[in-house]
Amino acid sequence: MSERFGHYQSEIYLQGYGGATPMFTTDGARLEEAAERVLDPGPFAYVAGGAGTGATMRANREAFDRWRIVPRMLTDSTERDLSTTVLGETLPAPVLFAPVGVQSIVHSEAERASARAAAGLGLPFVMSTASSTSIEDVAEASGKGPRWFQLYWPNDPEVCGSILARARAAGFSVLVVTLDTWSLGWRPCDLDNGYLPFLKAEGTAVPFSDPVFCSRLDAPPEENEAMAVLRWISMITGTDRDWSALPFLREHWDGPIVLKGIQHVDDARRAAEAGVDGIVVSNHGGRQVDGAAASLDMLPQIAAAVGDRLEVLFDSGVRTGSDVVKALALGAKAVLVGRPYVYGLALGGEQGVRHVMRSLLADLDLTLGLSGHRGVSALGPEALVRGQ
Repeated sequence: MSERFGHYQSEIYLQGYGGATPMFTTDGARLEEAAERVLDPGPFAYVAGGAGTGATMRANREAFDRWRIVPRMLTDSTERDLSTTVLGETLPAPVLFAPVGVQSIVHSEAERASARAAAGLGLPFVMSTASSTSIEDVAEASGKGPRWFQLYWPNDPEVCGSILARARAAGFSVLVVTLDTWSLGWRPCDLDNGYLPFLKAEGTAVPFSDPVFCSRLDAPPEENEAMAVLRWISMITGTDRDWSALPFLREHWDGPIVLKGIQHVDDARRAAEAGVDGIVVSNHGGRQVDGAAASLDMLPQIAAAVGDRLEVLFDSGVRTGSDVVKALALGAKAVLVGRPYVYGLALGGEQGVRHVMRSLLADLDLTLGLSGHRGVSALGPEALVRGQ
């Protein structure tokens, strides 16, 4: 039997009996409001904002609200097992830390704090190429915890190969390739603030610590930071690819490969035909295309089409334990959570991240049991009903 994550509820109540309350809210839907009070406008908008009018972000949440859980009774769900296996790795719960870059804009400990929190919970930390911390330093912070590496694909093959080799050498087991962000979406929240953290060298620790990238520069990054930043931005933006480019990844990565940003069932089929190991059904949290389909709306048909050929993961809009239950019931093997833990980082560093994720896991555990389920593996569409 896996860890009883729901015990966090009792822990909080017992601390309350002694006069202590949580460091900040346990409500995943209120974290954004709390983080706004402690962050400067630029960093807050960068994390919280989305593309255009925010229609895709709203659609992501509305899609969850359209599904309702149907609890079952007398199912002996006192003891529950949240553990699952994803890409050959046994996890205590079907939850991963999504790749989020430039975490230094919300807390000085940045990805190190988040990686330590993930390791303490036994959950995979998916490190972003846009991290404020080097590959090697994130690996050190992770210790023996599971860690995956997310790639923003540079258009310089040798630089890309060097970054992947470093990640593999540092113990990152799975490669997650983001497909939907080869150019930034139109983000008025950032544009109105004139705020792009990369221009101030935030989120550049990976290239600036890479020997092949640095060999492309006329001067080291510490001597001419602006030129190094512009060179890096030119490598990771403005270049879309097609399916014929995927073999390059296999040539430079000997572990599982996951494609992130799949929204169309035909793209999911192409991914399966290409032999990748998994996909993430995702619209980048609504940050790229305004008015795009909610990821949860696309999940059932994608899972039905390819779920027997590769691992189907999900992100975009997960805030609560019931959200996780719904995504799993609709075909996801696991979910990735991004903004909530970054808000926790802003509010309380490593302990803030841990509080957010323990709250989510406790909510998941209790919701699962109270809905009549003893584990996550048996969840299916019959656990839900579609509302109006």
